Amino acid sequence: MTFGINSKGVYAIATTPFFEDGSIDFNSIDRLTDFYEESGCTGITILGIMGEAPKMEPDESRAIVKRVVSRAKVPIIVGVSAPGFAGMRSLARESMEMGAAGVMIAPPPALRTDDQIVNYFAGAVEAVGEDVPWVLQDYPLTLTVVMTPGVIARIITNHPSCLMLKHEDWPGLEKITKLRSLQKSGDLRDFSILCGNGGMFLDFEPERGADGAMTGYGFPDMLTELVQLFADGKRDEAHDLFDVHLPLIRYEQQLGVGLAIRKHVLKRRGVIATDAQRKPAQMLTPTAKAEVDYLLARMARKDKRAAF
Repeated sequence: MTFGINSKGVYAIATTPFFEDGSIDFNSIDRLTDFYEESGCTGITILGIMGEAPKMEPDESRAIVKRVVSRAKVPIIVGVSAPGFAGMRSLARESMEMGAAGVMIAPPPALRTDDQIVNYFAGAVEAVGEDVPWVLQDYPLTLTVVMTPGVIARIITNHPSCLMLKHEDWPGLEKITKLRSLQKSGDLRDFSILCGNGGMFLDFEPERGADGAMTGYGFPDMLTELVQLFADGKRDEAHDLFDVHLPLIRYEQQLGVGLAIRKHVLKRRGVIATDAQRKPAQMLTPTAKAEVDYLLARMARKDKRAAF
């Protein structure tokens, strides 16, 4: 399965389901994979930040890739970010051999200057191989690495194997506009832009030139509907749908508990068996769970997907 510079729609950022003892719940992985496809997702990204990738043993990461790729009917992107290039290379090459469509690479937090960032990705591409398609992850809020539109343009220009930008800057609407303007002027080649941040700005990102979303919000079926409404030119309907979900999307943006909220919602939807995370983890308090459930009940008045 492949993805390319014209990829559109929604690539779900997948959680990694665990049992309460911390072991991987492969049956829930199967249900989650099916759920994303049934929700209309055009792709799935695994072993990202939301997938708790840093908490995995290498053999566990490979087992997850094998399980998802063997079951999925849509392109699978594998997060391969690692402290060193050796581990990145081995996971990337083995994932591609198992049938992944590409990999995603994020910059390490230590990078500060533009040249450091550009040189890092040159080394990463050399490590995984120039034949491996990849996604550039731009997530300064968590990774603390600020990539200007000019730096992103340099990276994309230097590496034809970079096919997609995962855009998670905040604020970031002007960055999308700047990158698309560089393309219109002929100063930058084509590539896909899918946006993260839990869908927080997906009410305007498509109009700025984004091709869709790559995020882990617990209602991927809403995200796919929203992206399609924008594609069909139904702006008001898209904003109406977005507004119904905005309270929960906003609640998710609390630092440290976003994953816990998403796993709670997926458990409530019957997709995963538990909302367990691997330690160290920040779990929801009973009060926080009650607040999420209250938001879901309010959403259900206008969107039956929230009526469990």
